[in-house]
Amino acid sequence: MSARGGAALLAVAALACAGCGGGTPHGKGDRAARPAHGQERVLSAPPARALDRYASELGRSHAARVAAAKRWGLAEVPLTPPAPPARKPTLETREGFEVDGHRTRRLPPVFTTVPTRQRVVFLTVDDGAEKDPAFLRMMSELNVPYSAFLSNYLVKDDYGYFGRMQDSGVTLNNHTLRHRFLPDLSYKAQKREICGMQNVIEKRYGKRPVLFRPPYGDYDRDTLRAAKACGIKAVPLWNAEVFADRWEYREWDRDIHPGDIVLTHFRGKDDWNGTMPDMVRRFLKLVTDKGYAVARLEDYL
Repeated sequence: MSARGGAALLAVAALACAGCGGGTPHGKGDRAARPAHGQERVLSAPPARALDRYASELGRSHAARVAAAKRWGLAEVPLTPPAPPARKPTLETREGFEVDGHRTRRLPPVFTTVPTRQRVVFLTVDDGAEKDPAFLRMMSELNVPYSAFLSNYLVKDDYGYFGRMQDSGVTLNNHTLRHRFLPDLSYKAQKREICGMQNVIEKRYGKRPVLFRPPYGDYDRDTLRAAKACGIKAVPLWNAEVFADRWEYREWDRDIHPGDIVLTHFRGKDDWNGTMPDMVRRFLKLVTDKGYAVARLEDYL
């Protein structure tokens, strides 16, 4: 069992034993502390049984994760992320990523990293071209969270694939209808691309997104105006990108940092030198080796 799992057991044991000693003195206090008639079995159940059940469940969960890591070719079990922050961080547009009137118009913030001190990163997957069932199984069995940003022209031939993804807890976000270069379009055309995808996701999956990523990461003031008009609250870009065979970085130090958003795509051997599970293995190896856990982006926004 991992050190983290052992620590959890010790904490539970300490809580269970907190009332083991220091009872009331013999005499009237002892008699007064006796359970009422009919409650003896409930009140006198030994706490060790609950602790044993918890330990057993914890052991089975850890064993399942170890087995899943081995099955998918990982040398180490992915780290478990900490609890999401009770108070979500304030999102601000990254310096140099502003458009004219960004603050005065209260346009959605554009950022590449979520402000946090926790050693977590966020995996985001764009467009929807490759629909690999092995990817869904791998992410589910390893319990690794991620967020999808979908374009309708690529997902419309198999909406069910992304429905199964949503059923596993993945949030489906907006990446426009046709993945066009938005700054070349008029405000109205951009609004059609963004609001149109809002409508598709709401119709097919029951919920209107609040996150939007412009194709290629390119946008102008009209893009953000249109996004706001369509109900978008934030525009997460990325600080690193992972492929099946390599990483690419935005920062000069070519490294990952707390709160970094990592981009990848729904791609397979037709486009990559590998598969989506190959990409996941490369992603998890680096972040785990560096002591990072993968957290759910929407829990921090």
